[in-house]
Amino acid sequence: MKINLKTANKVTQIHAEAGALSSLGSIAAELVKGRRAAIVSDSNVAPLYLERAKAVLTAAGFSVGGIVVPAGEASKQPEKLLELWAEFNKLGITRKDVIVALGGGVVGDLSGFAAATYLRGCPIIQVPTSLLAMVDSSIGGKTGIDLPFGKNLAGAFHQPVAVVTDSNMLQTLPQNRYTEGMAEVIKYGCISDAELFRGLECGSVSAEDFVARSISIKAGVVERDEFDLGERMLLNFGHTVGHAIEKNMGFGGISHGEAVAIGMVIAAKLGVRLGVTPQDVPERIISVLERYGLPTTTTYSATELAAAISSDKKNLANKLHFVLLENIGKGVLYPIEPAALIDELKTILI
Repeated sequence: MKINLKTANKVTQIHAEAGALSSLGSIAAELVKGRRAAIVSDSNVAPLYLERAKAVLTAAGFSVGGIVVPAGEASKQPEKLLELWAEFNKLGITRKDVIVALGGGVVGDLSGFAAATYLRGCPIIQVPTSLLAMVDSSIGGKTGIDLPFGKNLAGAFHQPVAVVTDSNMLQTLPQNRYTEGMAEVIKYGCISDAELFRGLECGSVSAEDFVARSISIKAGVVERDEFDLGERMLLNFGHTVGHAIEKNMGFGGISHGEAVAIGMVIAAKLGVRLGVTPQDVPERIISVLERYGLPTTTTYSATELAAAISSDKKNLANKLHFVLLENIGKGVLYPIEPAALIDELKTILI
């Protein structure tokens, strides 16, 4: 599958198929003028794919350097950003050359922000290796790092010139990483694709199919709302509470997908409380999440979650903007006062 994602100032080529990694060199050679490449990977992915990525880029005429950061959310820190800039300088990277993000969401976010800010912007190609990154974080140009007071609070919109998704990489993905990626797939069904959700409910949709459908949904939303001012905010279903859980656990104490799974359940129950969501929706979501091994409950109190939510990027005009469901396949934005949220969460989290 090839999609050209068209935003205001750029076209991103999305290549998604088994074996796509072998085309990385030719794709890069077509899209960038320079012939230097810096591949950023992490300590889990690099042993599996870094040499292969170097080889295909070298064969296409690139001088290639590899940079490996520790795996995990802890690498999304300002100190690592400084280290990447220093490595880019050592490799002689210019604005005509290319950064390649080879890894999951952490590598993609960190590398993307480094590319967006080094020399005021260098081309980047995202090569997602996790299910979560394939269907979500590699697409759309959101980049960032974590700060002590919140997740992804420093960042930039920086569209990649290409996303190269090789579904064969899922074969080396640990089961827990595959499981957390399913949270984002389920999210797409909840907010935009009732048929996809039904397929997940009964296990009748293949991995190849749900990856392709998820990518198509994300690409379409980004084309219509690149800067997250309207429809794209629907992609945050489950993320408001999910990010609060991640923050309270110290970023890394729970996976992003697991936190979002819990957040989706709470958002669905909140929707029922507010008269937006049908009564049966929370149980349907819980059932699908449990089918794929994802958690559905938290031990945090309403007060603890609300305190963490208050610093979230979705807090606009002194109101919290939740994504709720009018039904499976139909997400809507719903503003709520912080005080009202605490009252509702106290009821939901009994």
